[in-house]
Amino acid sequence: MDRPFLLNEEPEFLFITAEEEGSRIDKLLAERFPHYSRTYFQNLIEMGSVLLNGEPVKKRIIPEEGDEIEICFLAAPDTSLIPQSIPLEILYEDDHLLAINKPPGMVTHPAPGHWTGTFVNALLGHCKEIAPGSDPLRPGIVHRLDKDTSGVLLAAKTLAAHQKLIELFTTRQMEKLYLAVCSGRPQNGIISAPIARHPVNRKEMAVLPDGREAVTEVKVAAFDEKTSLVLLKPRTGRTHQIRVHLKHIGCPVLGDPVYGKKNSYDSKGPNRQLLHAYRLEFVHPLTGAPMRLIAPIPEDMKIWMRRLCGPALCATTLINT
Repeated sequence: MDRPFLLNEEPEFLFITAEEEGSRIDKLLAERFPHYSRTYFQNLIEMGSVLLNGEPVKKRIIPEEGDEIEICFLAAPDTSLIPQSIPLEILYEDDHLLAINKPPGMVTHPAPGHWTGTFVNALLGHCKEIAPGSDPLRPGIVHRLDKDTSGVLLAAKTLAAHQKLIELFTTRQMEKLYLAVCSGRPQNGIISAPIARHPVNRKEMAVLPDGREAVTEVKVAAFDEKTSLVLLKPRTGRTHQIRVHLKHIGCPVLGDPVYGKKNSYDSKGPNRQLLHAYRLEFVHPLTGAPMRLIAPIPEDMKIWMRRLCGPALCATTLINT
């Protein structure tokens, strides 16, 4: 294979079942992921991108029931992106960058299980030229939002903008404000709790003593007996940070299928996590102009906000925060 590129920043984890015991690891993986060939997994194994219980393996290895397999998917040389004409709600655009209001349900970039219909596909369909960056499968991408999180999503159109925007995110010069509806009533203040991958549920993150520093500022804008509207400013950028932190303090995001709990507030709960990237503030990396990008709040969140504080109070609270 030519120089490989990650398809997912996070590896895939699976556990061997009793029915799969006795099969070679390359055959087993091809059956688990029919989109890929057995040869593809043999190549991953040869490059050390498949681990068995944390150790590199050979393709002839036969795993046992309960063994953990970690897969780092890599792009084959023939992997390509498809420009698609997908409507985008554009918040701002110039020659250097583009910002949209990402709808819930849109994946940021192609990955196993989501090869089309992503923001990258839409970006390529919208722009004639996009900076490739370091990964050809993520042209223009400088940060991500979870699939079911809505709000401000920023992309670079030129290589210079891409490099400088990455630097702004890395050095914490991007001020992010999120809006969430959560269970319970959090205390105003700072959540400082390190985050790492969950030791058992490997697709999830968790607060763990040996995790990476994670800090989130929390402010309650409105609340009732069981639910709160909260404003959140993540000072770090860990995977699932806001969702994990709110779960950690016992106030998970309403509708969160991974870190949440069944909604007891209403018989008809939300069908996605009520988390919205409301505002992004930074200095334009090439013009030096102050940027303040605000994403209109989606209708499903507005319904819950009206229950909590009414439309006038919500608007005033958010804009003046």
